[in-house]
Amino acid sequence: MKLTRRSFLRASAFAAFVPPVFGRAALGAAARRAGRDQTVLVVVELCGGNDGLNCVVPYADDEYARSRFTLRLAARQVLKINDQLGFHPAMAEWKRLFDEGFASVVQGVGYPQSSRNHPEAVRDWHTARPGDAHWPTGWIGQIADQLTARDAAAVPVALIQPVTHPVALIAERAILPSVRKIEDTPLSDLAPRPAACNPLLEYVWRTGEVAREHERAVRAAASRAGVYPATPFGRALQIAASLIRADVGFRVLYVELGGGDIGGFDNHAGQKDNHAALLRQFSGGVAALVTDLRRDGLAERVLLMTISEFGRTLAENGRRGTDHGAAAPMFLAGGRLRPGLIGAPPDLRSLDNGAPRPHTDFRRVYATVLDRWLGVDSQAILGEKFEWLDLFRV
Repeated sequence: MKLTRRSFLRASAFAAFVPPVFGRAALGAAARRAGRDQTVLVVVELCGGNDGLNCVVPYADDEYARSRFTLRLAARQVLKINDQLGFHPAMAEWKRLFDEGFASVVQGVGYPQSSRNHPEAVRDWHTARPGDAHWPTGWIGQIADQLTARDAAAVPVALIQPVTHPVALIAERAILPSVRKIEDTPLSDLAPRPAACNPLLEYVWRTGEVAREHERAVRAAASRAGVYPATPFGRALQIAASLIRADVGFRVLYVELGGGDIGGFDNHAGQKDNHAALLRQFSGGVAALVTDLRRDGLAERVLLMTISEFGRTLAENGRRGTDHGAAAPMFLAGGRLRPGLIGAPPDLRSLDNGAPRPHTDFRRVYATVLDRWLGVDSQAILGEKFEWLDLFRV
């Protein structure tokens, strides 16, 4: 049979998206291997350092009111959680999820001795090894390494959107694909099965057959996608929903909001409108994802979690913005969460260089998600044992 260079390269490239499997029985199993009871984690990075104090707003705190002149949100503006705290008015869809029991917020998250510089802080969150500038892999890359050690044919992690490959996804052994859009992987012109016995051609053909199975599943899932906001973030979450619905083996999907690098959440000036626009994108996108997954009974399998390199200072900086801080909230959404606020809000009377101090190490959140949600060894990834948080319903 004739194997064109184009067919060979396309099959080989798509092998990073689906596992190489040999034999007809294995082929059928591969399409089902994802395991319909397996949990999935969607990590959303809020790039630039999110101002948590204007997300979960301490509107009744006099220190907050005295410290922010143009950025202060009053009681009449916030979406009230209780008589002390409320969500930013741009987070209406998030508030709906929160009220319906599909969202929670871990307050006061950070870690000791943050440099508050973007490259170092991002690396700390991405490797989960604060202060170690030479740690070679990311915490999500290590998840992929653990999962592929159990099943060499697995492709458990993917990056969604055309962003620079983040440190978090650097793995030692696993291959982690980048998915920009579902249409990027057409396989209709792959060569037919080789007539002669040739191990290389047989490998390419078998890999291509698995790819066809997975491509069909993903395209069918994409055709059933719900309505998402017409933003890059909304489209990325729509792709995530399609990959989850297709059940082709992904356990962790990584998405960013804010533009990557030193992202849009780094609001040193003119914060008010820019931050509101980003929070509106976040709120609408996450609500669309949860609504879409609930429609097919998949929300119980999925956890969405945000990360951001640091919070912001309490006081405005004179340019209608805020500067690099420490503590910030982490937002969680899904069907098996313990909903509500987790942990106390930051103490605005105990500041570190003008910023609220964290009281919950981000690695406690990671450890809880790794051990209790994904079923991977958190101590091997984090380098030590961290106490779990009470994030999930029993």
